[in-house]
Amino acid sequence: MSIDQRRKSEEPAKPGIGAPEPGNRALAPYAVDPRTSRGRLVSEQPSDTRSPFARDRDRILHATAFRRLNYKTQVFIYHEGDHYRSRLTHSLEVAQIARALARTLAVDEDLTEALALAHDLGHPPFGHAGERALDAAMTGAGGFDHNAQSLRVVTELEKKYARFDGLNLTWETLEGLVKHNGPLTGPKAAEAGEVAKPVPESILTYCAKQDLELATFASVEAQAASLADDIAYNNHDIDDGYRAGLFTFAELAEVPIAGSTLAEVRKAYPGIDGARLLYEAIRRLISAMIEDAVAETGRRLAKLQPRSAADVRQAPRAMVAFSAEMQRDLDCLRAFLSAKVYRHERIARIMGEAEGVVQDLFQRYSAAPEALPPDWREHAPPRGNRAYARHIADFIAGMTDRFALAEHRRLFDATPDLR
Repeated sequence: MSIDQRRKSEEPAKPGIGAPEPGNRALAPYAVDPRTSRGRLVSEQPSDTRSPFARDRDRILHATAFRRLNYKTQVFIYHEGDHYRSRLTHSLEVAQIARALARTLAVDEDLTEALALAHDLGHPPFGHAGERALDAAMTGAGGFDHNAQSLRVVTELEKKYARFDGLNLTWETLEGLVKHNGPLTGPKAAEAGEVAKPVPESILTYCAKQDLELATFASVEAQAASLADDIAYNNHDIDDGYRAGLFTFAELAEVPIAGSTLAEVRKAYPGIDGARLLYEAIRRLISAMIEDAVAETGRRLAKLQPRSAADVRQAPRAMVAFSAEMQRDLDCLRAFLSAKVYRHERIARIMGEAEGVVQDLFQRYSAAPEALPPDWREHAPPRGNRAYARHIADFIAGMTDRFALAEHRRLFDATPDLR
């Protein structure tokens, strides 16, 4: 079924249960109400001009870790070209889609945007390659997980404020950051595919101070941010992969949802090709995914009839989701991107070399604390224990791609070019 046919066959998308008419900024009853936020770990005076979640968003935007995302890998290393996505541009694109979803569903836009902007703060240099290397290096010391590292960034590692470490974000933002993919413990974790995964040590340590209720779903706002991430990276990896010459339009057309979209664009604009064809197809794909998510979410909300954000947290399944048909199409698209982009010989080679860079850095800092910069060396725990290993992981995870390569060149005789 083409995207245009699918749109015609669906019921009109509705903002949600009890949602206001377009233009009315009131929230739906299942939204998180900033006026009833559970607050911050360290109590602060409320702002006269911003909601608690708007303050969270602003603190994330001003965080050092957020700026560093500009030189962290999404798929391609930063020096491969100015037009490829970085973690920063990806996060901004996720925030735009997430805010559009939040507005349509009549939930809190500031909370949704804050979660979208913060979701990748814990990624180390070189993307998932760097994460794999750090996780292996941290075997026996708590492992490494980028979602758990995002929590560490906003609760410990940002050191800007006089009264506390971290950003002192609201409970709702921290909950959404940890659980945006679903519950981490209990029977509902199976819905998110987390049932066989141990909860990262860093998350358990924080929850001992402030319970984030790991066995429940997060808010609609957090779920919308998570789905926006899926929409953004699937479509923009098509863009970056094609521009990098990793596949052709003919190959992309073999993917059902992409093939029908390319055909629709060519029918509407005979003779179109290249970048214009690519962009017209991607913008239609993004719109179709958003509309599908809104329609399916509306059906789920109508069935559950939640009267509060607490009802959403206690629901038996996620509320924000794609339809079964769209999910099948996305599975096909992900399989295509995995084969043509993520596991492409050139990308795999570069990422393998990048893993080696991270492994080398971890081993050197572990054996020689004097190799650390003065401020990190001064605050390091005693060498040889779990806390020291975590300290090194924190340092490396905060690096940009280019700083990691510079550090490797400083400490080793030979550094791969990653091209």
